[in-house]
Amino acid sequence: MSRRTLNIIGILILMGITAAVSVTAYIFMVGGSGEASAPITAPTLDLSTPTPNAAETQVAVLSTQVADLQATIAAQASQPEATEAAPVEPTALPPTEEPTVVAEAAAAPSVYAIQQDGSTVTFTLTEDLRGQFTTVIGTTDQIAGEILVDFANPANSRIGQIRINARTLATDNEFRNRAIRGEILQSSQAEYEFIDFTPTALNGLPASIAIGEAVTFQIVGDLKIRNITQSVTFDVTATAVSEDRLEGTATTVVTRAQFDLQIPNVPSVTNVSDEVTLQINFVAAKSA
Repeated sequence: MSRRTLNIIGILILMGITAAVSVTAYIFMVGGSGEASAPITAPTLDLSTPTPNAAETQVAVLSTQVADLQATIAAQASQPEATEAAPVEPTALPPTEEPTVVAEAAAAPSVYAIQQDGSTVTFTLTEDLRGQFTTVIGTTDQIAGEILVDFANPANSRIGQIRINARTLATDNEFRNRAIRGEILQSSQAEYEFIDFTPTALNGLPASIAIGEAVTFQIVGDLKIRNITQSVTFDVTATAVSEDRLEGTATTVVTRAQFDLQIPNVPSVTNVSDEVTLQINFVAAKSA
């Protein structure tokens, strides 16, 4: 091999190394620190349309029935008696009926706020890292949102906007973290710091919800990552472990293509999966 050829090869190798170093330096520079700009919060659940209270509704119906019965008795008493008859006792309504209805009526709907302590958001994908197949998991506890549960009529339950701080998602590799923040999710930029999920429908809710009983249903909504919004469906399993605490898991699968999430051309990383599993493990406490 001639000296000229060796020189050309050497120059190409040097250019490749220089390019790799430049890309690495750029990713570290734009990746930021991964620190949240502020404590995580989410928009307050809109409660402007009150959920009907089952106890108040049943008591109102019962009061109407009592008034109708009293009017009937009064009308009968005002009519002339044709023959002697036993007096009508104004006790047609069992005295225990009203208390029974009130006692059996369910409690008013309750609002629960997702807590960072005990809650996590994770994404899972696969990649070829230096020739080795790798499962990548990124996680954060920076999630917020509110959940309204109507135990008497679950169809009235609602979920507010769920907000996640994408900047704080972290894997086991700092270079990857900086690539995610700087190039893929671009969450190091202020306008893309948060991922928002806005529910539009709750499907498959049960007829009733009991303390300690797990329920399964689906949440359909709009998932916004950067400046792209797509409709997704989460499969949910949730349990009211007590009157003051909810626990559950919500899972969905999206693709990078849906949100135009491009992998930067960096050395040693190839074949990153298009499918990404998103999972929310949540703990929510009853609001005061």
